[in-house]
Amino acid sequence: MLIDALEALEKDGGGDGSGRAEPVIVRRERQQDVVAIAAVTRAAFLPSAGGGEPVEVGLVEALRSSDAWLPALSLVAVAEGDEVIGHVLCTRAHVGDEPALGLGPLSVRPDWQRRGVGSALMHAVLGAAEALGEPVVVLLGSPGYYGRFGFGPAAACGITPPVPEWRGAFQVRVLARPLAGPFAYARPFMEL
Repeated sequence: MLIDALEALEKDGGGDGSGRAEPVIVRRERQQDVVAIAAVTRAAFLPSAGGGEPVEVGLVEALRSSDAWLPALSLVAVAEGDEVIGHVLCTRAHVGDEPALGLGPLSVRPDWQRRGVGSALMHAVLGAAEALGEPVVVLLGSPGYYGRFGFGPAAACGITPPVPEWRGAFQVRVLARPLAGPFAYARPFMEL
């Protein structure tokens, strides 16, 4: 998975026309990153927020304060000078009574989008989740984007979304073992 993350950055190049990848490191979130993560999340989701504060900013904060928070699965992408340019997290969720992971939000600063940062974050968080022995990762998002990371329709695995209208964008990636049943996100997701 780490090799996949590095290859994603190299494939997209630096985005400056030089074909060189700019140095980006993916690491665990640190306490001093909290404000920068909020800024990255805000910038990434502002276009879809209709001019107000994106709900994803508050969601990350609420998840960090919840019992579903998994520090090992909150990762940042940093550029030169330890500048946070992206963030992804997985939190504890459940499929029926079985522990699972809910992924999201994934945020990349707009000036770093389409340069491999989101792919690097996805490969890193999925690799970390797999190393921890997690059975599945579930998310709500674009099948066209997340399919490249091995996600497919959750319904095909027998996992049902908490909101039936989500079915078309509700996806799963099986890691250690498949699960089936109703999916429950961490409480802050359902309080949006």
